[in-house]
This record gives sequence, C-alpha cells and structure tokens, in this order.
Amino acid sequence: MLRTHPRADAQRVGHYAQVLEALAQCAQVCRACADSCLAEEHVGKLRRCIRTDLDCADVCDATAALLVRQTETPNEIVHAQLHACILACQVCGDECEQHANMHEHCRVCAETCRHCQERCNFLLGEISSSGVEEGTMEPTDSPSFKR
Repeated sequence: MLRTHPRADAQRVGHYAQVLEALAQCAQVCRACADSCLAEEHVGKLRRCIRTDLDCADVCDATAALLVRQTETPNEIVHAQLHACILACQVCGDECEQHANMHEHCRVCAETCRHCQERCNFLLGEISSSGVEEGTMEPTDSPSFKR
C-alpha cells in the first residue's frame, strides 16, 4: 500500500514497512502482556507493568498512524513521535524485563519492545541522514525527557 502513494519515497518504503510491522506487533504484544498481567495472582505487583504495556501500545498505534500519512506531514512531528515511541518501548521493555524471570509473557513483551525500539531508531536515523531539515529543538532537550 505504501508504494501506491503518489508521493511515496521509493527508498524509504521498505524501511517504513518494517517499522509499521514492528509497531503493530509491539502494540498487540503489549496489550496481550497487560491482559496476562491482569490474570496473574499477584496483579498488584504488576500495576506499573500493565500501565507501561498499555502506554507503549497506544504510542505504537499513534506512531503507525502518523507514519502511514505521507502527504505533507511536518518532519519535526515525525521525529518527535519516533522519539516518543523509542522512549515508550524502552520504558516498557525495562519494566517487563524486571518480571521476565517470573512471567514468560513479560519476557516476550520485553523482546518485542526492544525490536520495535531498534526499528524506530533505525528509521529515525534514516530520516535524519537524508538531509531533511529538522526543527531547532531536539526532543531530548525537552525538560520532560531529563527526569
């Protein structure tokens, strides 16, 4: 579908497709992990895990929705969203890793988040190296990223 867009960048279509696949898989796995956490006996100890799972799934969905729109989307927004997704995957992956020894669903989720994080990071690098001018403020300069 991406190739059929009148403004499709032939060089990036493959990269976008890989990222969209990783985003969809991550969102599904995160939701399944949250549901599995809810079914665990000690669900109270998994509250943060559930929350990061659901947050990551929502951020992955938003990122995918933005990436499929190829008509005049401001590059700064794409960069910011990819950064947000990378961070959401990192936070979720870190949280799930803490429970991976006890819960197989958390191990799978952590691995899936890491893969999605890598794909988004790669695409961000591809977009940045293409010479497209970015906004003046990097997302990591934002006070909310310095906690």
